[in-house]
Amino acid sequence: MGVAYSVGEVDHLYTFFVQWSPNMYSKANKKHRQPRYLIREKHQNRFLVVKKSKVAVISKLLLSKPGNPSAKNWEIIKVKDSHRRVSLCSSVESEDPEYQEEHEDIPVLSEFSELLEDHHLENLASHMPARTQGYPWQLVYSIAIHGSSLKTLYRNMAGLDSPVLLVIRDMHKKVFGAFSSEPFRISKHCYGTGETFLFSFNPDFQAYRWSGENSYFVSGSLDSLHIGGGGGEFGLWLDADLYHGSSLSCPTFHNAPLSTHTDFVVKGLEVWTVQK
Repeated sequence: MGVAYSVGEVDHLYTFFVQWSPNMYSKANKKHRQPRYLIREKHQNRFLVVKKSKVAVISKLLLSKPGNPSAKNWEIIKVKDSHRRVSLCSSVESEDPEYQEEHEDIPVLSEFSELLEDHHLENLASHMPARTQGYPWQLVYSIAIHGSSLKTLYRNMAGLDSPVLLVIRDMHKKVFGAFSSEPFRISKHCYGTGETFLFSFNPDFQAYRWSGENSYFVSGSLDSLHIGGGGGEFGLWLDADLYHGSSLSCPTFHNAPLSTHTDFVVKGLEVWTVQK
């Protein structure tokens, strides 16, 4: 049965639990990882992921806090497979939700994705840095919604201070992209860290991590976006219209071309960011 709480802002809730039991949020061994639940504010897109074994403890702890109002805003819900790519603000309306087992540690998307399916998320999850675990992913740019413009992509990321996931589908229906440790922006110099990587599903999943050979992770201008480089070749390159792109092997990631064609035409493109 779902339990509702009114406990103030989610950031304060998170800080409280971390201080009370920091090990609750450590990344466990995958074989022993437990199902996850969300402590969610019903009418706001804010939530906190916790383990199943901690639900009863958290309930008791919260109910023992003096001055706790009559529990109308907060509830503990299950991260269900059928709710991964729809808005979590409307995913649980039942007055009596039941807990179910979740066997895969798949990132939660706050909105529907036209490009990412469960098998994409499952493969990508194991390569995401620990600091992204347990947080939902928010769509910040989509060609289908915002149009094809690199300038708009930069504008939508202004003010962000979190990693981003770029996902592309080309005209040959190949899905590939990049995880960047920093949001995309215009810069005279390369930026990013060794968390940045390229990936492809061509058709099997392949991740290309930092080789250590150079630090040409990401660079952006009004004319193009580059990810990975060296020797005049880019691991992933996109033009100002986000229509034409190319992918070549580069020293930064020692990657194979991400698509079946080194030059490709973009059919779909999305950028997601961690929502904290």
